[in-house]
Amino acid sequence: MNLLAIADNFIDEETMYNGLKDLEKIGVNVEVRNWYHENQEALQRDNLLIEQNGPEAVELSDELLKDLDKFHMIIVQFAPVSKKVIDKAKNLKLIGVLRGGVENVAIDYAREKNIAVLNTPGRNARAVAEFTMGMILSEVRNIARSHYSLKNNEWRKDFPNSSYVPELNGKTVGIVGFGHIGQLIAGYLKAFGSKVIAYDPFFKGEFEGVKIVDLDTLLKQSDLVTIHARYTKDTHHLIDEKELSLMKENAVLINTARSGLVNQEALVKALKEDKIFGAAIDVFDKEPIPEDDEILKLDNITITPHIAGSTKDAFSNSPKILANILKGIIDGEKNISAINNVEIRL
Repeated sequence: MNLLAIADNFIDEETMYNGLKDLEKIGVNVEVRNWYHENQEALQRDNLLIEQNGPEAVELSDELLKDLDKFHMIIVQFAPVSKKVIDKAKNLKLIGVLRGGVENVAIDYAREKNIAVLNTPGRNARAVAEFTMGMILSEVRNIARSHYSLKNNEWRKDFPNSSYVPELNGKTVGIVGFGHIGQLIAGYLKAFGSKVIAYDPFFKGEFEGVKIVDLDTLLKQSDLVTIHARYTKDTHHLIDEKELSLMKENAVLINTARSGLVNQEALVKALKEDKIFGAAIDVFDKEPIPEDDEILKLDNITITPHIAGSTKDAFSNSPKILANILKGIIDGEKNISAINNVEIRL
């Protein structure tokens, strides 16, 4: 059985191979190829194109696609697995994605071709959850603004939220999307003494100390709203002008998930008009942010360059996590299912 893994600037060839090499002990031939980009910023530009327009938006080189018909499995992180790739890989049985989202895979076409698609849920959940807590504190306590001012020789103590600088203790925090990341954040927030509510139509069961509510209720009641839903065509602009209008005037919105979940134009308008107190954003419609973008002119926002999930641990552990899933499938475990509802046959 042959496996092709496509490395990139975040998971390099050595890390990719080291994470998957144990599969060779059970008869899987692992070959690693590199999807070359000049730097991480260039890779993120391609990744954003793919996230917003699908896997057909960026083509892989002929070198990456040579002899695809000899592979039974393809493992990628950000590299697109388009219809063209699937058609070339005539013996393909499984596509594995080294993250939770699978926007870079032509998933419906894979289903038509009876090719199973696996993701790696939770692989960077802790990285994003920890970063999100940093963003919350940075925005509500003016940490980034203070740092910037001091670096520019200004001893500043007057901020957009100076009339209402909160503590997290006793505040209501709404989590939109209650998967691995949302649940980790709930635990952190409970340690701070926050009241946590969550919205997630796909969450089943209970989580101690967290009340599941509808989206409108969450937006109306929360002092802070943090977004962690999966980005799909159904969740595009999940937070739009209407949703922003439901939030408290002293509320703060945090998005470390996907840019398309929040209407960026509507958010900028709400911040300019002081409809909400502030925001902390790690993901944007255009990356890098254009120099003339209105978001750069706002004082009531903390922004970072799409780095929430970028930790050494998250990247290096991803191939190992998926390798263990594949080993389980090959060993005959029955409780592993493809996210596109195709029977896994290796």
